[in-house]
Amino acid sequence: MNCNEATSLMSAFTDGETDRARTHSIERHLRTCPQCAEAHRSLLALRTRLRAEVPYFPAPQALRTRIAERLEHQASSSPVDRAATSGRWRWLTAGALGGCAATVLAWMIGTSLLQWRANEDLALEAVQMHVRATLNHHLIDIASSDQHTVKPWLSARLDYSPPVQDFTADGFALVGGRLDYFDRQPVATLVYRYREHTIDVFVRPESARAPPSSLRTVRGFNVAHATGSGMDWLAVSDVNTEGLSAFVQKLAQRKLP
Repeated sequence: MNCNEATSLMSAFTDGETDRARTHSIERHLRTCPQCAEAHRSLLALRTRLRAEVPYFPAPQALRTRIAERLEHQASSSPVDRAATSGRWRWLTAGALGGCAATVLAWMIGTSLLQWRANEDLALEAVQMHVRATLNHHLIDIASSDQHTVKPWLSARLDYSPPVQDFTADGFALVGGRLDYFDRQPVATLVYRYREHTIDVFVRPESARAPPSSLRTVRGFNVAHATGSGMDWLAVSDVNTEGLSAFVQKLAQRKLP
């Protein structure tokens, strides 16, 4: 098997849909071709990511009901009717169900990926940014516990002025801020310290789009969202869900002078 043949069968092979002979040939080819082996690993990684990150949408109940009713009707028809229509119905059912399945699958994946790319739910992106900043030791661009220092620094680099507050008295100490590129836009990130935990709070003007869910857990990190003072507030941390949610609500509801 050459690379062209292996490439044409790679998706089916990855999904376990090739026969035994072709499976054996592709496996043998992958052991000797680094390029095709890398393509196979990429497909496996994509499949794993889709299963982990793309929401599952079951077939609508109305569709299930219509199909069940049609099958029941077919079963209750006369023998002559069944003989006359069985072949046509098998063809129609196979085509309809195949078309429905393909349509539902395409809609499910397309809608889910569009939602993810548009970040209707921004929890995953927020966690990725928090982890990246932590691993790169780049949590802070402007280190200060003074809100009157952090706010002007961020405002001078953005087209909006993010509210900056310090809640040291409540155990949430402001330690600085940084600029991030979030949801394809520059955004202010406020960095707080709670005991031994770091909290990233992404602050941007409130938009007309549907906000992300108020509270989620992604890859072991909690993500809490709130709106207030004309801003969207999205906090990421390994702080417990109750504490993080209460904190982001406090940020959003604080009356500024």
